[in-house]
Amino acid sequence: MEWISASFFLSLINIVFIDLILAGDNAIVIGMAARRLPHNVQKKAIIYGTGGALVLRIIATLLVVWLLRIPWLLAIGGVLLLFIAYKVLTDDGSHDSIEAKDSLWAAVRTIIIADAAMGLDNVIAVAGAAGQHMILVVIGLLISVPIVVWGSTLFIKLLDRFPWIVYLGAGVLAYTAAKMITEEPHFLPFFEDKPILRYLLIAIAIIVILYGGYRKKSAASKNRRQTPREQM
Repeated sequence: MEWISASFFLSLINIVFIDLILAGDNAIVIGMAARRLPHNVQKKAIIYGTGGALVLRIIATLLVVWLLRIPWLLAIGGVLLLFIAYKVLTDDGSHDSIEAKDSLWAAVRTIIIADAAMGLDNVIAVAGAAGQHMILVVIGLLISVPIVVWGSTLFIKLLDRFPWIVYLGAGVLAYTAAKMITEEPHFLPFFEDKPILRYLLIAIAIIVILYGGYRKKSAASKNRRQTPREQM
């Protein structure tokens, strides 16, 4: 993959978009961990905590990119990413376990640890979208993480106002996952001379994830509306 090429920039845009879609949790973690700090200390906690989380994220993603070169792990990563795409649509957004801290370094530690614990989905998705190109991982994360830090509130409001963006993001994740599975070295001989079958599999994966997520989300929303009535 050349530096100056359409495929490079498309992959980079894909990585940034995926990371933003999956970054809502991380933005909430940052806000919850630092909310008890004095206003003049909050900025430091966010910068230090996010900086530490970014370093760990880059190291972890580069490690996963390397691991995906091992036979069968590309397919396994694709299956995990399909589950993550489904989770994006059905997650209820609960973060009750994130405790607010009243000291700078305690908040920084909480941000880094929580991000590491919750960042597996980002790591797998970005590694898959990078197509085993290390430089894409670093550039993509360096672009998207500052956006998360400074524009997280705006992006979350944007998602609330335009819910279809979540479905678009889940579709991109499902596409990346199916692409990873079809690019598994053990499956390549089967798909190389059957491109239509490959595209059909990718399309089916996207449709199944979006439809399944929509059904689960609709059922959960219906249950929430019925619960208050039952209590009355």
